[in-house]
Amino acid sequence: MQSTDSADMTRVGPGTVMGSFMRQYWMPACLSSEVKTDGDPVRLMILCEKLIAFRDSSGRVGIMDHRCPHRCASLFIGRNEENGIRCVYHGWKFDVDGKCVDMPSVPARMDFKEKVHAKAYKTYEANGLIWVYMGENQAAPPPIPEIEAAMHPEAEIWCLQRDCNWLQALEGDIDTSHVGFLHVGGIEADDLEPDHPMRPTVLNRAPEYEVAQSDWGVMYGGYRPNDDGQMSWRIAHYMFPFWTQTPNNRFVSRAIARAWVPMDDEHSMLFDITCGVDAGNPAYNSTLKDGTPLFDQISYAPNTTDWFGRWRSTDSEANDWAIDRESQRNGHQFTGIPNITMQDQAVTESMGPITDHSFENLAPTDQMIARVRRRVLLAARAFANKGTVPPGIENPDVFYKARAGSFLHDPNDTLAGAYQAALAKAVRWPVNEIEAAE
Repeated sequence: MQSTDSADMTRVGPGTVMGSFMRQYWMPACLSSEVKTDGDPVRLMILCEKLIAFRDSSGRVGIMDHRCPHRCASLFIGRNEENGIRCVYHGWKFDVDGKCVDMPSVPARMDFKEKVHAKAYKTYEANGLIWVYMGENQAAPPPIPEIEAAMHPEAEIWCLQRDCNWLQALEGDIDTSHVGFLHVGGIEADDLEPDHPMRPTVLNRAPEYEVAQSDWGVMYGGYRPNDDGQMSWRIAHYMFPFWTQTPNNRFVSRAIARAWVPMDDEHSMLFDITCGVDAGNPAYNSTLKDGTPLFDQISYAPNTTDWFGRWRSTDSEANDWAIDRESQRNGHQFTGIPNITMQDQAVTESMGPITDHSFENLAPTDQMIARVRRRVLLAARAFANKGTVPPGIENPDVFYKARAGSFLHDPNDTLAGAYQAALAKAVRWPVNEIEAAE
């Protein structure tokens, strides 16, 4: 990859190619549980912008530049009171829309609060998630993307901060060939039940690929023969601008969506959202045949109030991601790292804050990564150079067409045929649920 291509894809600050592109979309900002009514403001870093989030007395959420537009003191140390955030420097107060509603340090005859606005962004809240729109057209933001997992009122959401660029974090989700080594390299087929979703991956650790462009981004199917004569498919997606759907769950019974929201060029926030009828999914929360958990649970460090203080693991580069060399040597864990998310965290963070793409040698099994890079770069440059509307902005329903997961199918079928067959059997959320109730 050329250096200019790499820079255009990885830099996300205001005015950059990718940063301007991503600002056209609604983005997950934080969990609903992170902001309390009249509670403490929360620092957010999104697309290199330092923001605060707060919930006012009426329950509305505001997300705005942390600087007071008077003298630039941080509103993080402000008072969240009576439907607004009040700067402690001179008492100026702003509502969730950024409108100045009180200017008590200025004589009444000189008051000009109607002319002052904090830089505030539109927000949307549903199903435990707060979204933010950071585009220039705050008066008329686009519709919310219809992403299946995020549309369910009982969606399960967890977050994790990763110390690397959004692109290399995301690319771990669209690389299925690593699963047979990084995650289950120490497991044999006989260790798993016959119907375990990971069993075909263990039987054959070198999958073939079929990749196709889609309305929502790019989809792929990793396929390999199963020992029962069927074809094992692991189908997954990249969705604009930074979403993935991973295949480590049963396609029919569970929906997943993972947002890799860039905090800045070198830090990302993962929002993992799932819903479905099978509580035993995703597959990596399951056990071996003898009942041994496949992976350890993740451990979080206590949140702090600094810009990078939310949703951090206790394990990091500072302790080599808790690698146990004896476990690695004796085959208990192929990596020696007991948690599946930390396995991904270790390899992507070990690449450095931003991967030197000129050092890479991509293989045929990296074709999904190559296609996604090209698709993203062309779309972002089309917006930057021609004003072409980014995919999915005007038709947010296209995202609902994406569903990921693993399943067995006719060995003679194609990716398109296998995908449509799986969709026909899938329990979709929330559409099927709504239709059933009518």
